[in-house]
Amino acid sequence: MKNNNRFYWFMPLCFAGAVAQAEPLEIHGFVAQGIAQAAKSNAINNEGDVSLALTELGLNAKLDLYPRLKLSGQVVYLNGGNRYPEGARLDYLFLDFSAIDNFDHQLNVFLGRYKNQHWLFSSTRDVPFTRPSIILPQSVYYDAFRDIAVASDGLALKGYKQLGHGELEYNWSIGSTKITTEQARTLLSPDIQGSSEQKYVHQASMFWQGIGSQASYGISLLDSQFSYKQANFDFFADGDVIVQRVILNWRYQAEKWDLSSELFQERMTIDGFYAPGFERAQIGIGGYLLGRYRFDPKLTALISVDMLALNKDDKRGSQLGQLGIPSYFGYQHSLMLGASYELGSRFRLQAEHHWVDGTGRLSPSLVPDLERNQHRYWQVWALQLMYWF
Repeated sequence: MKNNNRFYWFMPLCFAGAVAQAEPLEIHGFVAQGIAQAAKSNAINNEGDVSLALTELGLNAKLDLYPRLKLSGQVVYLNGGNRYPEGARLDYLFLDFSAIDNFDHQLNVFLGRYKNQHWLFSSTRDVPFTRPSIILPQSVYYDAFRDIAVASDGLALKGYKQLGHGELEYNWSIGSTKITTEQARTLLSPDIQGSSEQKYVHQASMFWQGIGSQASYGISLLDSQFSYKQANFDFFADGDVIVQRVILNWRYQAEKWDLSSELFQERMTIDGFYAPGFERAQIGIGGYLLGRYRFDPKLTALISVDMLALNKDDKRGSQLGQLGIPSYFGYQHSLMLGASYELGSRFRLQAEHHWVDGTGRLSPSLVPDLERNQHRYWQVWALQLMYWF
């Protein structure tokens, strides 16, 4: 039987106040509204002004079709300013078949638009009150990539196996995600005229927690390919981008505090796009350490350190000067302090402040916005009130 202490934050449909006895149809939702500002950058808006673009509305449901077959889905409306395109989207909709349901072994098969289960917060980043912060560490959870990383269309497996010395969670998935024109412009450049697609994303991960241990350890592998098809009149050429990533993660949970960390190395190759025949390959590295301390059942403090270098052989981005790009576009490091307060059984107020050095995770990613990001050092703060039912 799995250790719920390890997997508390990984349950995609775990909501406070749910009834103890499962119903054939469960419907939950959330409403979150806040304010944010990122002066001296285009992280929130192009002007750097205080913005109300911190809106998250969601409705999800789980329907028991047969004893071992369920249907789960979620629709959301998001407005995060420049972090991702504004509007409604179907986050996920998949059939969940319980292939094995024994005391010491459980295996579920997901078919459809399944959720990403491979990173520490990948399956909970879509719900405001199940992720630790308003803005997650950007080295791993790049906001412009949010819709592509949350879910994919295809097939996935998720299993738990109780062994003699602990519990093993294993995941595997293969699929792809449709990329809209707005998402492509956020990721690549607002000047693109063509279309982009994800050809495939193949992922596998394992997590281990020993019996009686408060720590868990994991590894995640990703291999994905994207393509760009130029329009009849276009500033850019046909191109392919391959992304391969290895993530090591660790988490420690105590009575009043917990620590989480993910470290990654990512190889990205670009063939074309900037011009016919263009080729580039580089390896990026990064990761974060995030800690929370609960003073009492209502008040929780949060701190994180996040670091990213887009090229491990040029960690400070000095080689970008040859292309006329400031060196601070080659990395992004940040320190974040935050707190949350439970106003009631289903209300939470959350606040945080980020101090940032570098612009390596500001959008768009392949064609940097040099006009609006002329500062190496910048800050972003956010305040959000959330309600769930």
